[in-house]
Amino acid sequence: MPGPTSSGDAASLRTPRLLLRRWQDEDLDGLAAVNAQPEVMRYIHDGRTLDRAATAERLAIYQRHWDEYGFGLYAVELRETGELAGFTGLATPTFLPEIMPAVEIGWRFGRAYWGRGLATEAAQAVVAHTRAELGLRRLVSIHVVGNEASARVMVKLGMSLERETVQPDTGRRVRVYAMDL
Repeated sequence: MPGPTSSGDAASLRTPRLLLRRWQDEDLDGLAAVNAQPEVMRYIHDGRTLDRAATAERLAIYQRHWDEYGFGLYAVELRETGELAGFTGLATPTFLPEIMPAVEIGWRFGRAYWGRGLATEAAQAVVAHTRAELGLRRLVSIHVVGNEASARVMVKLGMSLERETVQPDTGRRVRVYAMDL
C-alpha cells in the first residue's frame, strides 16, 4: 500500500500516481464535468447528474467542511498530467442519521478514470493519513446496493459490512461498511 506524504496540515497527500489536495476555485469545471456523467452519478444521492451551478454549491460545501472539521474531500489529480480525476476523502454522512456521529470515507471519479485502481490508491492514502494524524477511531463508507465497484474498494481498504438499511431521503437500499482505525 502506498504511503502518503503530508505537507503541514495535510493540505495535500501524494501517492505514486496521484496528488490529493485541497479544492481550488479553478477545479469547478473539472468537477462539473465529472458530475455531469450519468454513469458516475448513477449511485450518488438520487442518481441525477449535477449542472455547473449545483456543482459550484457542492464545491463550496466541500471547502467549508475543511474549515469546520479540519478534514474533508480532496481533489484528486493525476500527477503525470495534472488532470482532475475526481475526489476522495472524508465527510460527515448526515444523510444517514442512524449512523451518526460518524466520519465517512468516499470517492467519485470520472468514467475515464475507472478500472485503474485510482480510487483504491487515493482512499488508502486517506486512511493512512487518518490513522497517523487525525485521531479518528472509526471510518464508515456507504455502499448504494448495485454499486459493486465501490463495494470492492471498501473491502480492499479492510472494511467490513456492518449493516443494511435505507437512505431516508431517497429510499435507496444501502450497506454501511466500517473499520476501526
